[in-house]
Amino acid sequence: MAMLSRASWGLSRSLRVGGRCFSAAPQHDTQSAARLWKILTFVVALPGVGVCMLNAYLKAQHHSHERPEFIPYSHLRIRTKPFPWGNGDKTLFHNPHVNALPSGYEDIEH
Repeated sequence: MAMLSRASWGLSRSLRVGGRCFSAAPQHDTQSAARLWKILTFVVALPGVGVCMLNAYLKAQHHSHERPEFIPYSHLRIRTKPFPWGNGDKTLFHNPHVNALPSGYEDIEH
């Protein structure tokens, strides 16, 4: 029992004094770290954003703007209760060219 109390006393003393530093990383100068991240931002991040923007633009140029054919699947466009705006059948950000109602597209007469 005495051995356990000595071990716990030694552990609590080491924790109070400051204990052991578990970080093995060397201390760096903050100026050099800031310079490194600034260089990485201008050399890697900004050109990467530019390449992604170019890719999105080129994909949009080749994208077909035709709307898909309306197929009345039973599990899509379910309206169990009306929406609280408008006539209750259209979603909040409804686009008649792209979004179909349960009966089909608005501009096509059925």
